Amino acid sequence: MSLALKVLLALLAGLAVGFGIASVGGGVMTSAIAILDPVGAIWVASIRMTVIPLVVSALIVGVGAAPDPKSVGRVGAQAMAWFVGLLCAGALLAVVVAPPIIGRIPISADASAAMRASAAGAAAAAVEGAKKLPSIAQWIVDLVPLNPVKSAADGAMLPLIVFSLAFGVALTQIAPARRHALLAVLEGIQDTALMLVRGALYLAPIGVFALSTVVAARLGLTAAGALATYVGAVTGLTVLFAAAVLYPTAVLLGKTSLARFARGSFPAQAVAFSSRSSLAALPAMLESARDLLAIPPSLASFLLPLAVTTFRCGAVMGQVVGAIFAAKLYGVPLSPAALAAIGVTSVATSFSVPGIPGGSIIMMVPVLLSAGIPAEGVGLLLAVDTIPDMFRTATNVTGDMAVATVMAARAPKGVSLGAGGDHRRTVAGRLMTSADTDDE
Repeated sequence: MSLALKVLLALLAGLAVGFGIASVGGGVMTSAIAILDPVGAIWVASIRMTVIPLVVSALIVGVGAAPDPKSVGRVGAQAMAWFVGLLCAGALLAVVVAPPIIGRIPISADASAAMRASAAGAAAAAVEGAKKLPSIAQWIVDLVPLNPVKSAADGAMLPLIVFSLAFGVALTQIAPARRHALLAVLEGIQDTALMLVRGALYLAPIGVFALSTVVAARLGLTAAGALATYVGAVTGLTVLFAAAVLYPTAVLLGKTSLARFARGSFPAQAVAFSSRSSLAALPAMLESARDLLAIPPSLASFLLPLAVTTFRCGAVMGQVVGAIFAAKLYGVPLSPAALAAIGVTSVATSFSVPGIPGGSIIMMVPVLLSAGIPAEGVGLLLAVDTIPDMFRTATNVTGDMAVATVMAARAPKGVSLGAGGDHRRTVAGRLMTSADTDDE
């Protein structure tokens, strides 16, 4: 049985068990959560602990080994063009489809008042967090880290990526003998990090089962009415966008089969869905890109870390739908200009959404304010964000994999960023192939 199938079965089993526990409630639910919650947390932590060494080593090797550093800039510019294009497509889809769906939700004055009251506590914390967000100018300044080690300790991925890219470019300018020696060390770090990832992926069915069981047990079947419609709108739109835009893009422009792309994307989707973290899914994305989708290691090592920290098409769609729902809740009419402002602001703020569970909700505050919607509406969305966040995150990584597939197909034959991995399969990749004999 392939790893992807094991993870899928674990996910379905966890959801079924979790809903069953929620229906029983009481001490059974409390005990189950107390046991399984740490199991899931430990598994996610075991993956995330590899992200920093894996990203830094992969980016430096990918850039530092490039025969022409200008090729890195060309690939990065092309990738950003794809990112922005797909983000705009997702925002446009949400702006067009969401208003008629949300507009049909019957919300009485009493129900609206009750929901706003229940959101007040959560809203206060979210709004305070949003007030601490840097301005655009400060965000750009912060991209250059004063202390890369502190950035790594804080999990600030964008500054760390900027440092790694700059370090890789500088590496191309030193004496060849010293450059090759340092590259060999970094490739060893990269392979070792991937070996740790491989060990964590062997335990993926256990971790996914624990995470999905806890999520389902906490949620139960209490969502109903207007909130259920909001949840359904977000999940439905993200699934529609993936099926109608991301998969066809990968298949038609990435020159791959639907089955192969689906099989190559599923391990990362499963991790993203259960952990609600794009960063936690990065190691699985790198494994699948190289071993299941045959994306050159040098391209995957450079592009996917960049994509995970900057490209979140699922978050854009979630922010648009959330803003439209909040406007309905507070009785704020949305003109075409207001809808356009929501879409543009969602695209702009998506580049600074942290790759953590619920990160896009905090970044929704500027989106709400752009259309004159009270920022306190974010509190209600936080209360029901678990399921939408799972679908948003899975859509994010699907978009990352789609862009990587397209970029690999469009690259001239024999051309790569560099010798990162020397076009060889990593130790972890060989283990993946031997373990999952059902996969190509």
